Amino acid sequence: MTAFPVVRYPLSEWILRRSRRVGPFARGWLGQPYAYLIGPEANEFVFAHDSHFSQHEAMKALIPVDGPTSVVVSDPPEHARRRALVRPGLHRKAVAGYVDTMARTASEALDAARWGEPVDGYQLFRAAIRRSTMRCLFGERIADHADAVGEALEPLLDLVVMMPHALAVHQKLNTPRWRRAMAARERLDAFVLGEIDRLSAQPDQDESQVLATLVHGRDGSGSGLSREEVRDQVVTLIAAGYETTSAAMGWALYGLGGRPDALAAAVAETRDVVGDGPVTVEHLPRLRWADAVVNEALRLYPPASINARYVIRELTFQGHRIKPGTMIVHSAYATQRSPEVFDAPEEFRPERWLEGHKAGPGEFIPFGGGAHRCLGHVMATTELTVMLATMLARGGYTLEDQTVKASGVTSMRPVPGVRMRLRKA
Repeated sequence: MTAFPVVRYPLSEWILRRSRRVGPFARGWLGQPYAYLIGPEANEFVFAHDSHFSQHEAMKALIPVDGPTSVVVSDPPEHARRRALVRPGLHRKAVAGYVDTMARTASEALDAARWGEPVDGYQLFRAAIRRSTMRCLFGERIADHADAVGEALEPLLDLVVMMPHALAVHQKLNTPRWRRAMAARERLDAFVLGEIDRLSAQPDQDESQVLATLVHGRDGSGSGLSREEVRDQVVTLIAAGYETTSAAMGWALYGLGGRPDALAAAVAETRDVVGDGPVTVEHLPRLRWADAVVNEALRLYPPASINARYVIRELTFQGHRIKPGTMIVHSAYATQRSPEVFDAPEEFRPERWLEGHKAGPGEFIPFGGGAHRCLGHVMATTELTVMLATMLARGGYTLEDQTVKASGVTSMRPVPGVRMRLRKA
């Protein structure tokens, strides 16, 4: 079925094997009590009990990048207030208006690549997705600094891909790695806060409705965001918007490239739909292969392969008491690679989505669920589809012989990358 072996992520594989051996519930200890809840029913249970968890305690390892007031590390009532002001720029209707920008950015990146010569497709699209995300959400002025922002973010992202207890050691010892990350954060903050201050002083000169909403917006109670809160939401949207999306793009390239038959079918359909012009929002409903490839990449290689919830109120799952202070771990990776949930789960088979596969509750959860479901899921899937289709419409690509591994906790990246050669139609 595939010319390239499936890539396994060791930590999530351990969770998957353990769930097969002991069932959907298990206990553990890693400096504190852990409970592993694995499988569709467990996922639904976790998503239905948001009020029993502290998101801040579970996700505080992201604070060095996103900041202490980021929506992804917020608990009620601040979570709802911040989410309400971030949501409009990520709404489905708003995202539809970004498609032309996504396609243009993908085309620019592909135009700059050398056709027929080896290129790291993961890094190529990582840079393109970063620039596209910044253009869509914050306008050309800020996107002009995409490379500098990416350079500042990398030491921070490299810090938070490690396990939380290892991160705590680096922070406590003020290691060179920690110091480099904090110096990078100072550079990043100087730029972002400068843009916030500029817009605050000159509100009529900004081209970005998203940034304007964050700076000047008010929720239903008339409350807005502080300068520091705006900073944290901006950085969160940029970092999360391209880190996880680019990881998914890398896995889509790897998976589809290992299926020459599926790649040929995807190229043929995309060229038939798009022709010689750019991908537009009107094309999206007919790009069935591109959409299926994106879904299959998110199934087999969910960027957030594991997720956590910190228990603050006791709850019971299948007769097991889970006390406050326990860290619950659930895993999209373990669920979506389970043979009880998906047929041939370790095959990259986009056809399953073309054949009308409908995932049941808790079965397909690459963006989480419940009150903390990823706000950017529509943006991410649209950007992936547009970027992939833009390349396929030009003729596709071939993979180089290579060994790819999965690395990272908050985002499962393909390392060292995905080497390929772009192909003209």
